Amino acid sequence: MTLDLTPDELLSTTRAVRKRLDFDRPVPRSLIEECVDLATQAPTGRNRQRWHFVVVTEPAQRRAVADIFLRALPLATGHPLTERDAWRMNYASGSTERVFDGLRHLTANIHRVPAFVIPGVEGRTDDAPVTVQAGAWGSILPAVWSFMLAARARGLGTTWTTAQGPLERELAAVLGVPYDDVMLAAFLPLAYTIGTDFRPARRIPREHVLHWDRWAARHSP
Repeated sequence: MTLDLTPDELLSTTRAVRKRLDFDRPVPRSLIEECVDLATQAPTGRNRQRWHFVVVTEPAQRRAVADIFLRALPLATGHPLTERDAWRMNYASGSTERVFDGLRHLTANIHRVPAFVIPGVEGRTDDAPVTVQAGAWGSILPAVWSFMLAARARGLGTTWTTAQGPLERELAAVLGVPYDDVMLAAFLPLAYTIGTDFRPARRIPREHVLHWDRWAARHSP
């Protein structure tokens, strides 16, 4: 059974769900398979269809994967935040605090998540030029987003994480993924949601992201 959502409602209410994941309710394999079937209708560069989805539900395997998540999380690094980043992150009062609060909740309960979905794409792009990177990631990201939309429509919640990054090779070994041939693109917890009444997020105004005919510099208020 799917939720009664219009396309606009589906697109605007597919949230990153952390605190409202139902850790006590198993997710049927059939629902996950439906989501994967829809995910593989996404665009793919040159029709190569290099996507893969590793789904982990077996208890011992879930514990092993959860342990890697916990050890990888503090190892993640990124580019320093800019002043513009800080303004965007805090445009909606309290939103960033809620994100990190949700992350703490997910981390404390990661071992209880009933299913993990780890999407991958054939062909490593380590140190590759932007054109190669764009082709590879452009052939997996639309499919994963389609999976997340399909999950939302079925009362399931996900959140995109890249926690696999720092320990990708170790995670690949645990999953039996050939690391030299396949990149693990993301790490998605998957569960039924507690309630389905998700709302659109408050984002920065359109005029700060829309550029017509040519780039126009935008400044925060």
